[in-house]
Amino acid sequence: MLPMASSHRGPLSAACTQCQEGRKLVLFVTGLCRFRCFYCPVSERRNQKDVIYANERRVLDDADVLEEARAIGASGTGITGGDPLGPIDRTVHYVELLKREFGPGHNIHLYTHEPNAAKLERLARAGLDEFRLHIPHYLWGPLSGDGGAYRAVLEAAPSWGIRRGVEIPVLPEKEAELRRLLHALEGIGVDFVNLNELEFSETNETKLHERGYTQDPRNGWGVRGSRAVAERLVRDGSFRLPLHYCSSRFKDGVQLRQRLKRRAERTAPSFAELTPDGTVVLGIVEIPLDRDLARAARRVAGLAGAAKGDYRVDLGRRRVELDARRLRRVAARLRLPAFEVEEYPTADALEVERTPLNPAAFPEAFGGGE
Repeated sequence: MLPMASSHRGPLSAACTQCQEGRKLVLFVTGLCRFRCFYCPVSERRNQKDVIYANERRVLDDADVLEEARAIGASGTGITGGDPLGPIDRTVHYVELLKREFGPGHNIHLYTHEPNAAKLERLARAGLDEFRLHIPHYLWGPLSGDGGAYRAVLEAAPSWGIRRGVEIPVLPEKEAELRRLLHALEGIGVDFVNLNELEFSETNETKLHERGYTQDPRNGWGVRGSRAVAERLVRDGSFRLPLHYCSSRFKDGVQLRQRLKRRAERTAPSFAELTPDGTVVLGIVEIPLDRDLARAARRVAGLAGAAKGDYRVDLGRRRVELDARRLRRVAARLRLPAFEVEEYPTADALEVERTPLNPAAFPEAFGGGE
């Protein structure tokens, strides 16, 4: 058993172990994909858009990728999309870049729908360590006929010196087809199979409901029945190949949390409070456009008794950041909006919560004010 109801039988992929520990950079190389699966959970801002992200950071050049990898102390990278085999030159470039920068021990795996042997062999030569084929649900079975292309790629991969596996969501009504597929994959001798809990997202919710899927109250955004099928398969002693079930709660409650904690430890200012969830708590003072930012920052620092290193200025968001406790003591004497905020330590600094500390921040909360 793993945390958050995940489980496995047989050895975990090295890439999965790194994900579990938050040591894997997620490199999203494109949102374009010709398969358009009805259950695709990719967000609106990425789905079918040719954009690149390293974790939550929008990538404009190679430096963005490398800086994000260093920010979490990444020991590996997972390349995803969309489908990374679409922009194959771009994907090869990133594999070569990461191996060159971080060395041959930097584990790189890739997730793809496309059973394209020529592209995958090219990636293996560039340094890719592992690929995971997403076999469409309508081909689950013995991988003969229309599924033969997937069989051919999986059978050829060992000659390229690369690990190969299959990663698919568990559709609860297709247990029989999935069992036939697993027997076929066992015969091929794949290195592992990852079974992901089918889950609701903002982009697939309508299509899942249209097909009669409902939410499992035990499992966050998981689909009812998906976990039960996966657990039966993992426990089934008739399968000898390594099986790993990854729950929807595991992705957020373990993988993401660990990555956030690693990033916070490396990038958060010394005065920030780090929470067990991997978020950071700061005191902030927002500076209006009509105020001189540098002068206002000096004023805030002086009032709070903050020496150099006890605060910093965020030019993009026009705010002064400092220890929340220090700011609370002096907030009432400031005529500028002051808040205590909790946010992710990510490139987009997604805000979780904010609490106003003075009338200028939220007059209604203080029964009036200036």
